Amino acid sequence: MTMPLEIITLPCLSDNYAFLIHNPDSGETALVDAPEAGAIKAALEERGWGLDWILLTHHHWDHVDGVAELREAYGAKVTGAEADAHRLPDLDLAVKDGGTFTLLGEEVQVMDVSGHTVGHIAYYLPGADAVFTADSLMALGCGRLFEGTPQQMWASLSRLAALPPQTMVYSGHEYTQSNGAFAATVDPGNPALQDRIRDIASAREKGDPTVPSSLQLELGTNPFLRAGDSAIRAHLGMEDADDAEVFAEIRRRKDNF
Repeated sequence: MTMPLEIITLPCLSDNYAFLIHNPDSGETALVDAPEAGAIKAALEERGWGLDWILLTHHHWDHVDGVAELREAYGAKVTGAEADAHRLPDLDLAVKDGGTFTLLGEEVQVMDVSGHTVGHIAYYLPGADAVFTADSLMALGCGRLFEGTPQQMWASLSRLAALPPQTMVYSGHEYTQSNGAFAATVDPGNPALQDRIRDIASAREKGDPTVPSSLQLELGTNPFLRAGDSAIRAHLGMEDADDAEVFAEIRRRKDNF
């Protein structure tokens, strides 16, 4: 009987996450994003694992800084977006939107989720019900638009929102508590959001991560996926706006929160 992939949420730096994906049958291990080498090496050594692949989502330093040291220590191969190759560490495998490849025996689908940066990608593993979204779709939030437009980010989030609701969303930062405080200002009448805010507070008091989260939970509580919601639109006074315009207003308010 084939065992399912093991996915480890690994805190790095002050509020980043990296993710180890391990196939217990083959013994192979992959890493999604490399904010720093030390914490990742310690986690691998604790488990007696090597490192075969590093998957990069985008070029920001807090997602790539550990690549060189990890590559040297383990001989890991590096995957990233072809469109972003000019500003990523050297890639062994360059991938693009709509492409697929096999990782640890599982199919991986590549999704362009530009917005936070242009060229940002997500990795969707349908067989594992997992999507690695880094700074695109985040727990109760989405990444700040450093390079892309609101229309780009809304299109990216809409693609992610169309994945099966049981998909677990592995995002790149522990921002969920502050995201919840903001979400309550634009979706104040949402009882599911209030329940989630209480659950987040309890988890953080115990030092537990709030990542991953299910897509179903995000669809019910994350305002950045809910631009079509009538209560949010009424609260914003934007009943007749299109969804991308409502999203842009929510993002603008979050930037100033």
